[in-house]
Amino acid sequence: MAAGTASGEGLPPEDGPWELRKESDGIQIYTTEYAGSDFEAFKAVTVLDASIEQLMAVMINPKSCLEWVHNCIVSRAFGEGDFYDRYAYSVNDMPWPVADRDYVLHINTRGDKASNQVVMRLNAVPGARKENDDYQRVEVSDTLYRFEPVNANKTRLVWVQHTEPNGAIPSWLVNSLVVDIPLKSIKNLEQVAQQDKYNGYELIYDKEGQLSGIAKAINKTGQTRGDDE
Repeated sequence: MAAGTASGEGLPPEDGPWELRKESDGIQIYTTEYAGSDFEAFKAVTVLDASIEQLMAVMINPKSCLEWVHNCIVSRAFGEGDFYDRYAYSVNDMPWPVADRDYVLHINTRGDKASNQVVMRLNAVPGARKENDDYQRVEVSDTLYRFEPVNANKTRLVWVQHTEPNGAIPSWLVNSLVVDIPLKSIKNLEQVAQQDKYNGYELIYDKEGQLSGIAKAINKTGQTRGDDE
C-alpha cells in the first residue's frame, strides 16, 4: 500500500503533517494530533540491523511482546487463527497510580514479492475476550508495522499507532509515552531479532507471489538451518 493512503484502520497517512519529536540512534519518532482525540498518534521510522526474516520470526511469536515491547508484561495468543489473521492478548504496565492497560488485538499480516514489503495491522477488538477486573481494557487502538528489506541484513521499519487508553489517565502522560515506548521498543526489537533462536528463517510465498508464512530454512543436508551450527 502506497504511503499517502490511510496507514491502517483509523490511522493518519504516513506522509501527513507529522512533527519530529525525537531522533536517537537512527530512530525518528514523529507525532501528530488525531482528530477528535486528546491523544496523539505516533510514527517511528528506522533501519534495523536485522533481516526481514529475523524480524518476522520475532513478530509471529505470540510471546515476543515480552521480549521487545517496552512495558509489555503479559502476552499470549488465543482463539483460532493462522499466519494471516490471528488474535493476541497483552498487558502493558503503566506508571503508578494509573491502572495497567490490557489489549485484545486482531493481527492481520500481508506481504508480496512484488512490493517486497510485509505489512502488519493490529486493531483492538475489546469484546473478543472477557474483561479482567485487574486491568483497564483498551477499546480503541490501531497499529501498522511496515517492513521492507534494504539488503539481506537490514530492514526499514515504519511503525504508526494511535491508541485511546480508556479510563482515567492524563493526556500529557500518554503523549510522553508515545515517544518513549516506540524508541525503547525499537532498540529492543533490533537486539532480540539478532538472537540465535530467530536466525535461519525464510519467508514462504505462494505461486501468486503472496506471502503465506515463515519457516525454518532447510539446508542441503535436510536439517533446518541452525541445527548443525
